[in-house]
Amino acid sequence: MEDRNVMNTKSALLDEAETLARQRGFDGFSYGDLEAAVGIRKASIHYHFPSKGALSYALLDRYRSVFLDRLAAISVAQPRASGRLLAFVDLYRQALGGGHSLCLCVALSVTQFALPADSKDALDAFHRDVTAWLETVFRLGAEDGSIRSLTDPLSEARGALAQAEGAQVVGRATSDPARFEAAIASLISRAI
Repeated sequence: MEDRNVMNTKSALLDEAETLARQRGFDGFSYGDLEAAVGIRKASIHYHFPSKGALSYALLDRYRSVFLDRLAAISVAQPRASGRLLAFVDLYRQALGGGHSLCLCVALSVTQFALPADSKDALDAFHRDVTAWLETVFRLGAEDGSIRSLTDPLSEARGALAQAEGAQVVGRATSDPARFEAAIASLISRAI
């Protein structure tokens, strides 16, 4: 039973840390904030995550896994490239939370100078994985004709990820989801 309680506490800490990082940035919260939100002492938090760097790595590892599962589900649910592209954009739209939060990897990218090397590596791996998935979407788009004006699938993938993340930063900075929509409109308009 103790192992279950330990896992529940660890999950609660990760959930709260993710929420805070997405809303305030990784430097915008402390273990004191986690202590108050989860209701355990800082010493107990340090048991699970000896440093904030260790916490950042655990957050990235979990988020990457969940995000890649979502991309895999999109691939199954959407047979056409255009549907996959629109569903991808919708992940970033949802993560924006009406202009009040960011995708965790966008939030951590903004302050990556404060992350330890293993967390930076995990962030790079996230971007590589998402770019690779998008590249397959654009390759499919070239085959099924459901995305307009395709050039090089890898360049398209890199550009689409940058556009989605940049649009999210603009939407969050202004607390205005309409700014996200305006910034992402040219990508969405390419879906047939």
